[in-house]
Amino acid sequence: MKNKTPVLWFTGLSGAGKSTLSQAMYKKLTDSNIRSTIIDGDILRQGLCKNLGFTKEDRSENIRRAGEVAKLFADADILTLAAFMSPMDADRNLVRKLIGTDRFIEIYCKCSFDVCESRDVKGLYKKVRAGQLKNFVGLDEPYEEPSDPELKIDTDRLSIEESTDLIMKYLESKYF
Repeated sequence: MKNKTPVLWFTGLSGAGKSTLSQAMYKKLTDSNIRSTIIDGDILRQGLCKNLGFTKEDRSENIRRAGEVAKLFADADILTLAAFMSPMDADRNLVRKLIGTDRFIEIYCKCSFDVCESRDVKGLYKKVRAGQLKNFVGLDEPYEEPSDPELKIDTDRLSIEESTDLIMKYLESKYF
């Protein structure tokens, strides 16, 4: 790589395609013999962050911990794909500062709310609408759209292949 090893930080609403896109990107990188790893919000909450809830403070701490882990991988020259809703701009900016602006690539998985809800693979939107789940980002908690992400991927319009091609072109122009 011509620059420091980057962290691809996928952000967006639940159902926007963060995990799907990061997994497809991981495969594309692996097929290109580029060492990479995925840090997924759902998996991190089962281990390192299992003591955290979904208050604003706990969400911020979850993102801070994720940023620390992503930095460790990037420092070891492993391209890191981090898939986190990370709804607050301040939290994403904190991670950007922690990792370094020269290697933090914010990828906004932009998707209409209706499409996100229709993809509800975890049944979260249904639980919120039934009153079984509180503090859900996008319905009763805000999601602050990134104001200036390095990449904005319209996941409700672009295919996975088109999306990963855009990311790969960006990486090739800046890092490979």
